[in-house]
Parts: sequence; C-alpha cells; structure tokens
Amino acid sequence: MINLKLLNNEQRKAVEYDNGPEMVVAGAGSGKTRVLTYKVAFLIDAGYEPDSILALTFTNKAANEMKVRIKELVGAKAENIWMGTFHSIFARILRVEAKQLNYKNNFSIYDSEDSLSVVSNIFTNFDINIEGLTPNSVRHKISKLKNSLVMPPDFRKTHIKSSIDEKVAEIYEEYQKRLFENNAMDFDDLLLKPIDLFNENPKIHQKYKKRFSYILVDEFQDTNKAQYELLKMLVPGSGKICVVGDDAQSIYSWRGANLANMLDFEKDFPKHKIFKLEQNYRSTKNILNAADSIIKNNKEQIIKTLWTENNDGDQLVLIKCADEKDEAFQIAKYIKNEISKKKLSLKDFAILYRTNAQSRALEDIFRREKIPYTIIGGVEFYKRKEVKDIIAYLRVISNQNDEESLLRIMNFPQRGIGSTTIKRMIGFARKLNLTLFDTMSRVFEVIDIKERIQKNVKSFKILLDKYIGLKDQLSVGELSRALVDDLGILRIFKEENTPESLSRWENINELLSALSEFSSSNKNSKLEDFLEDVSLMSDIDSFDEEKNVVTFLTVHSAKGLEFPVVFISGCEEDIFPLSNKFSSDATLAEERRLFYVAVTRAQKKVFISHARSRYRFGEVAYQSRSRFIDELDPKTYVEINGGIGRKSSSRKSKKEMYYEYFENVDYEDFNQDNKTLRPGSRVMHEKFGLGKVTQVVGAGDQQKATVVFEGNNIKQLMLRFAKLKVL
Repeated sequence: MINLKLLNNEQRKAVEYDNGPEMVVAGAGSGKTRVLTYKVAFLIDAGYEPDSILALTFTNKAANEMKVRIKELVGAKAENIWMGTFHSIFARILRVEAKQLNYKNNFSIYDSEDSLSVVSNIFTNFDINIEGLTPNSVRHKISKLKNSLVMPPDFRKTHIKSSIDEKVAEIYEEYQKRLFENNAMDFDDLLLKPIDLFNENPKIHQKYKKRFSYILVDEFQDTNKAQYELLKMLVPGSGKICVVGDDAQSIYSWRGANLANMLDFEKDFPKHKIFKLEQNYRSTKNILNAADSIIKNNKEQIIKTLWTENNDGDQLVLIKCADEKDEAFQIAKYIKNEISKKKLSLKDFAILYRTNAQSRALEDIFRREKIPYTIIGGVEFYKRKEVKDIIAYLRVISNQNDEESLLRIMNFPQRGIGSTTIKRMIGFARKLNLTLFDTMSRVFEVIDIKERIQKNVKSFKILLDKYIGLKDQLSVGELSRALVDDLGILRIFKEENTPESLSRWENINELLSALSEFSSSNKNSKLEDFLEDVSLMSDIDSFDEEKNVVTFLTVHSAKGLEFPVVFISGCEEDIFPLSNKFSSDATLAEERRLFYVAVTRAQKKVFISHARSRYRFGEVAYQSRSRFIDELDPKTYVEINGGIGRKSSSRKSKKEMYYEYFENVDYEDFNQDNKTLRPGSRVMHEKFGLGKVTQVVGAGDQQKATVVFEGNNIKQLMLRFAKLKVL
C-alpha cells in the first residue's frame, strides 16, 4: 500500500474518496499535483487497471512530471495509464478511428501559424479586401467558434448579423473544406472531431466509455466547452470522475476557457463531493495576505481561505520607476543585491510581464549588465522558419495531401519555382480535382509553364518520392539526416556565413539531434509520432528548471510554476490590467485573477514595479499605476523610489540624478555620439519636466521645437533659451 502520511487531512480525504464524482478546489500552492499523483497511485493500489485510468492535463510538462512521480509510488505499472494533454489524448484516439471520419490516420496537425497561412491563402484566392477583416482576426474568430462548438452550418443559421459575418461564414466553410482536403486538423479539431465521432458512432462511443473506469482532470477551471462536453461523454456510468481546479486561477477565457464549468459541474453531477485544499505550502504569510487582498475584490468565486504554516517573510517591494529602461535597470540591480545578500542563484528569479513586448527593454539592460537569462514564450524553437521548413518536408513525406506544407517547401531551397508557376499548378489541380502533389507529376500538362521550370518541379517530385519510399525503412533520425544532406541546406547556410545564417545552421543541427534522440528513445516510433509530438509541444514543455539563468515570461506562461523571488513588471493601467474604461467587469475580474496568479508564483519575495512613462506604440505614454497596487493591503508592502525618485546621501537634486542616470541609457531613438534634437527625442525641461519633441523648425538661433510634456502640456520653445536636456 502507498504511504499517505505525507498528505494533510483534506488532501488525504480527496485521495481516498472513491464514491462518485468529486471536485477538488485547490488553492495556489496547496499541493494539487501531489493529490492527483497520489490519487492515481491509490486507485491502482485499490485494483483499478492502469490502462483504465484517464488523466488529463494542460501541458506535456505537467503530464510527464506526474507520470514520473506516480512511477516512484507504484512502479512500471504507471506506464500504462492514459495520461497526457487533452489534445494529445484525443489525437491518439483520432489516429485509431480516423477512417470513421473519412480521414487517413497520417493526418497533419496544424498549429496556429499553419491555420493562419490557410486563412491567408483563402483571402488571396477569394480576393477579400474588407476593412476591419484580417486573416488573423478571422482565424481567431474561427477558433473561438470551434471552442464554443459552433460549426459552419450552425454559424450560418444563428450567427449572421452583417455582411462581414456572411464573409466570415464563407471563409470558415472554405477553411474546413481545405483542412479536410489536406488530410489535416487544427488544434480545435482535435477536440471537436472526437465529439463528432462519438455522436455519429454509438459503438465507438461506448467502446471508449467502457475503456475508462476513472477520469481525472487537472486545471479544470481552464477547460472550454468542447473539453467539458468530451468529459461528460466519457464519464463511466459509475460517475467516477475527479476534477481539480481553482476558480481564482481561471485566466484563459481568451482561448475559450469557461469558468462556468466549475459551477456547472455541481449541476451536472448532483451527487458530487467537494474537497477544499486551503493550506498553502509555497509562499510566506505576507505573500498570501497580499494575494488575498487582491482576489477578494472579485465578486463571483468559490469561497476559500488560504493559510500557511510558513513564516511571515519579507514585505512585498513596490518600485516606482522613471520609465521601462529604468525599470529594467532597477530589476537587474535588485537581482544582484538579492544574490549577494541571500546567496541565491540566477535560476531563483523570474520576471513576469503582461505582454511579450515588455521583454525588449529587460533584454537590453540584462545583456548590458551581463546577466544570463532565458525567455519562455519568445519565438519557440519549433516555430523558427528554418525548423518549420524541415518539419514541412517531413509532413509532406508523411501526408502527401498536406498542401499547406507543400506550398511552404516548393521553392525552399530555391529551385526556380515561383509564385506564378505555383498559381497555375493550383488552378490545374482545382480544375481536375487533383491534389497539388499529384499535379507535380503532370506538370508538363499545365499550360504556360516553361520547360526549364517543369523539369525543376519534376526533380523536386522525384526527391520527395525517394523519401516517401524510405519513410518506413529508416528511423526518423536517419531519414531526416539523409534528407537534409540531400537538400544541401546546411552547406548553403554555412557558405552564407552571416550571424543569421549560422544561427539557422545551428537550429537545423539542433533539430536533427532532437530527431535522433526521439528515434533512440522510441525504438518503434514512426515519423507521424514525431510530427504529432512536435505539433502538440508548447514553449513551457522545454523549460529547464535547472538551468542557472533568470527566467523572463508572461504571467500566463508562469501558471503552474514557482520561484523563490518573483518580479511583476509593468504594473500600470492599460498594461496590467490590460484593459480600459470600455472593458467589461468580467474582463477586469480575469485580469485580477491573473495578478493573483503572478503574486502566488513566489515562495519568498515579490517585487512589483511600475513606470511613470513608457514607450508604447512608438510614442511616450505617461502611465498611472495599476489599480491592483491600490487594492493591496498596505501592511503587506513597502514602497521604494527607483529612477527619478531615488534618494541619495549626497546633495544632488532629483533632476541631477535623473540626468546622471540617463546619460548612460542607450535608447532606441538616441544616438550617444550625436545628441541632436529631433522629432521623437525625449527631453527634460527645468520647469515643465519630462517631455517628447513632436516638431523642430528653423535653424540656428531661430530654431524652435514643439514639445509635449506630462499631462499633455504642449509648449513651443525657442531652443536657444529653453535649455532642454536631450535624454
């Protein structure tokens, strides 16, 4: 029997309950992963077959960590549990049952970039040019509709309210048609197609309903309508389902997550039992009190009170900064201080921000200060152009119907097949109802393509056919290495010999290493297995917690992680919360939950920074601090002035200190060698303060400048008298 002594009383009750549906409301840092891990181990100990247990998570990282922990408790039996993300588990079911949906089981899985490419091609083919309608906005709309289980026919019936809706309906229909023709599914389809499968095939529905005798769900508050529908379809007759979530950490409504699922669970499973995990093991009392003072401002929530036996700990530190460069400088300074005072490592620090764009200023300063860092949520490795290009080759070798991938590689490396040729081939393919891949064999029949280009297309087709033939004879690693050698890509990048081409050369070598590693770790794996792994990988899956660097990441990416010291940067209105006076109460409530998530990532200490001004959209914007700072219990934090407000034992004025500090800052629009005044220059005036130059006219002694100072105070100044300090 497994030892449950490591669990507290409420955790133990949640683990041992086996009498029907249960919901575990798990506060931040309350040990929900431990409960889920022990619950699965307990079920196996109690006689449940491991392959009858379905455990669903939101990241591969969470699934892998749980599997390792369960293995430590019950041994090799853990290998047989159905454990993974919603998308990976249902992709697995769809591979087996693909023919029931008229798909081939080697279907491609399109990520958001591939989906956008399909929508963009539809815009081009249909010659769509409507103000306010962009490929990206339509892709988001389609994803939102799918998450809400609204398919093209439903959209036409109930959602058409304007001519723009009519056009969206047309694009949506064509988008789904093209996915089907490409033998491809997007992320949303991986949840929608199983619902279709179960609705249309009662036998297959029963097969999977009987297969699982217990279902467990992590991060239940983040499930969308489609995910919840699938859960209800698969819950065994005994009602054995355990969902674990925290309504206070529901932060994904923009991708369809529906907090109402936690409330609906109580209605849909009336015989359910609720367990509340309220003891926090992660943070200090001060951090918990601060987080509580924020979240209590949200009206709708499941009432719970987090408490901890940990010590009081340090107060939160609120840093007032001059602007984003000063903010980055202050953060770097405090990290160095904490490392020297408390003997911490770089990996103990995380800097959180609301939007990815905020990392730019931080990166500039950290590079200058020579502080190593890593970014989660930058350009992910598998989304880099050269890596996606090789992946596209592998996709076509696996699935010749994948037109999107074929279009990507048709002229990579360059082989003289231009856009006009491709357009003519696509026209020929549509006319004769052929795939683009098959059209390549008949390129000599396509009118107006020069003989030289026809030969290029033919030789490209011969190359692809060669590797399609080798696909099942070589390992994934061997196949990809041979292909890359054949294409000569590494040689091309090496010969270019620019920093960018050498970086691409390194990335392709890293990809080849990943393919070889996959082959040796998964002896009988197929190319499709690797492609599926890659398509379902998120940036957080490759996060290495042991690497000794400071971590930069958005608050959304930080969900589920913890660090000894956390910096929450950019805490200003319209940045965090990322909203304005037109935002709904629901939007503000979610932003508040996001701030709560940010604070509760910290174990020992939290720094919160806000700037007085910040470059936004190419302009200097004067910022007011976030309302969430005003909601903090004043006893939980101490304020420190950074930048223009820094105190000094010398008798320098604030203004002198401001000049002294900014003399050393390398602004994007500031040339250190030539401090000339021009539109866009930032300046300091003795009387009016900080401003931005919008216009400079005249020359010599007659030169004038128009300057916008704080509070939208616009002044026209004669430069020989104004004594403006260029920053």
